[in-house]
Amino acid sequence: MTATGNLYIVSAPSGAGKTSLLKALTSKDEGIATAISTTTRTKRLGEVDGTDYHFVTPDEFQNLIELDDFLEHAEVFGNLYGTSKIRLNEALKNGLDLILEIDWQGAQQIRQQLPSTTSIFILPPSRDELANRLKGRGQDDDSVIQKRMSAAIEEISHFNEYDYLVINDDFDQALNELEHIILAQRLTQTRQAELNQQLIQDLL
Repeated sequence: MTATGNLYIVSAPSGAGKTSLLKALTSKDEGIATAISTTTRTKRLGEVDGTDYHFVTPDEFQNLIELDDFLEHAEVFGNLYGTSKIRLNEALKNGLDLILEIDWQGAQQIRQQLPSTTSIFILPPSRDELANRLKGRGQDDDSVIQKRMSAAIEEISHFNEYDYLVINDDFDQALNELEHIILAQRLTQTRQAELNQQLIQDLL
């Protein structure tokens, strides 16, 4: 029997290494994937529509809001991001574990609707290291980096709303901790009972 997939929220300040960790996690485990968000952000070099994001215009995004298509949506750095209810529910029903890579605003919206969602917050090892990582990207000027640092501090202030904290100092250790969190959630009584109904009936 296929058990319903688990839903995870993963949040982090920009520069904490969240995206790299999640790419490594999902490449090692075929049973978990990152949900593809819808965004009004301009597509970056190398990004593929439908793989990295579902790219839409602001008018199209507004129309999806009016159609109640989003489980959550928020504005981040002047761009809109949202999670489709239909796509998410279909994946979970098929037994796939899903990660919502969203900020604290979206996380609050998800918790209100789905309180059983497991949430993980990824922290950088220090403020200096966070600043170095943002500068090391070479994509932004100093004013943009300063804005991202301010937004990062605001994001970090919501860490206590999450179930788990992972500090990304050593990449391999942080990845290992994420894998253990996923495994622990798969071994809960509820998930195991759903997955092994016949076995339990036979044992009783």
